[in-house]
Amino acid sequence: MARVLIAIPNDDFDPTETAVPWKVLRAAKHEVVFATQDGLPGECDYRLITGKGFGLLKPLLMANRDGCFAYSAMAQSPEFRNPIEWKAALRQEFDGLLLPGGHAFGVLPYLESQDLQQKTAEMFAANKPVAAICHGVLVAARALGPDGESLLYRRRTTALPKSMELSAWAATCLWLGDYYRTYPKTVEDEVTDALAHVSQFDPGPRSLRRDSARDLSPGFVVRDGNWLSARWPGDAHRFAHEFVAMLAGNTSVGA
Repeated sequence: MARVLIAIPNDDFDPTETAVPWKVLRAAKHEVVFATQDGLPGECDYRLITGKGFGLLKPLLMANRDGCFAYSAMAQSPEFRNPIEWKAALRQEFDGLLLPGGHAFGVLPYLESQDLQQKTAEMFAANKPVAAICHGVLVAARALGPDGESLLYRRRTTALPKSMELSAWAATCLWLGDYYRTYPKTVEDEVTDALAHVSQFDPGPRSLRRDSARDLSPGFVVRDGNWLSARWPGDAHRFAHEFVAMLAGNTSVGA
């Protein structure tokens, strides 16, 4: 059994990208420890649970049934209700680190946390599995290794593609403003700026099909050594199962 840290912001984390991996990790009998900035239970981006403000785009933009059910179960779990602080995580040992995403402005302290960047660098240095999805990839991209370069400088990776980010923003900006633009620079642009070459970034297929517990094939991930990355909630099941395979020392879970 592995001991896995899931770091999340106090507010606005993506419910699917957090809860689906939690569910898969617990089903595999791994211990999960949540960490928030202040050690209080985090609050997800409830717009993604309720669909409020999405209008006709609700079926596409909000969490689907699998994500909502997983979030409901996670929110009642003892580990979620009793997180540690990010700083406390620096003093503890873990076998794996998982960094979910989220795009509403409550995620900014999380994406910019020096403590989480330090913990991510420690996990990379120890060659322990580190997984990030969507905006969570920015934590690793911003963390520096001993050479002063990004931890991802020589890695292959994915993250939220520019096409997805800008499409969601363009479709909702008239009434939701910059809800889908966490930063002026897109996630893809910041991540590729941290790489040795733009070709190391793989945006994946343009399909908007979501994977599920019953069908992992629509999910897309990029694995490079101890580093695993994914793009959006539609990859969450594949992402979670690949991470469990990494913890077990397996090569891949397959399609």
